[in-house]
Amino acid sequence: MTKVICIHETGGPEVLSWEDRNLENPTEGQVRIKHTAIGLNMIDCYQRSGLYPIDLPMILGSEATGVVQEIGPGVKNLSTGQRVTYSGRGAYSEERNIDAKELIALPNGIEDQTAAAMMLKGMTVHMLMTKCYAVKAGDTILVHAAAGGVGSIMCQWANSIGATVIGTVGTDEKIKLAESNGCKHVINYSKAKFSSEVRALTNGKGVSVVYDSVGLSTYKESLSSLENFGVLVTFGNASGPIPGIAPLELMQLGSLSVSRPTLMNYTSVPELREKASSDLFSLVLQGKIKIEVGQTFPLSKTADAHTAIENRKTTGSTVLIP
Repeated sequence: MTKVICIHETGGPEVLSWEDRNLENPTEGQVRIKHTAIGLNMIDCYQRSGLYPIDLPMILGSEATGVVQEIGPGVKNLSTGQRVTYSGRGAYSEERNIDAKELIALPNGIEDQTAAAMMLKGMTVHMLMTKCYAVKAGDTILVHAAAGGVGSIMCQWANSIGATVIGTVGTDEKIKLAESNGCKHVINYSKAKFSSEVRALTNGKGVSVVYDSVGLSTYKESLSSLENFGVLVTFGNASGPIPGIAPLELMQLGSLSVSRPTLMNYTSVPELREKASSDLFSLVLQGKIKIEVGQTFPLSKTADAHTAIENRKTTGSTVLIP
């Protein structure tokens, strides 16, 4: 018997249910793992609310770290007691069976909570910065929610390769955190029109790419912040999903492009998942990226964690403790 957080209908945090589940022996190709730390992500909230449709009932959760408890038939590359991490559905559980192919061995030197706080977010950053737009030294980029989980990793990663990072935050209290993440300039978008600030900071040119996880309330100004042939990468909906953008509007604003990626496509090929995790681990172990676990909640209090992240009351990454 194990405990899980499950939803049977979509809605607010109140639909998250703390339940008992029987756990069978792992089948062919599976292992049983005991979670030690579980990452919280905005996609969990989108699935819970119904913004991202899923089959119900569903155990939510998109990344976690744990220890292998039992090996199923046919598994050759893992051993009992090994520390592992992953990005994938069903993480809101004390223990679970999972396909061994989804697991990534966790290197020594990276703590469990750190790994749980960075797998989905870190591989998302790798996708955003390599697949959607290849950030390079000398680029000037705009990153929204620069003090959040994905934003904090992205700003550090971009800074480490020589890009100039302009970050936005929603409160003055988050400015110093964004600066510590590698932002050369930080704009409180609740107080200033950030597109005007971006133009002033770039001598009227604009930025090469905008990484926008906020959505409805920011996308128009994000488009206005881009240089000619710039790219808007919209990958979140914290303020709501954006409406359709007419191709003619993109032309008029400077021959712009829009990308709307999902990590599920990017990591569907094992080689890409291994490359993303390897690059992430390397930067963390070198100290070029520091993962901030801003707050933790007991797994049983996941509803409180959802409320906090949706109300933008969190900084860095949030981790659930089974």
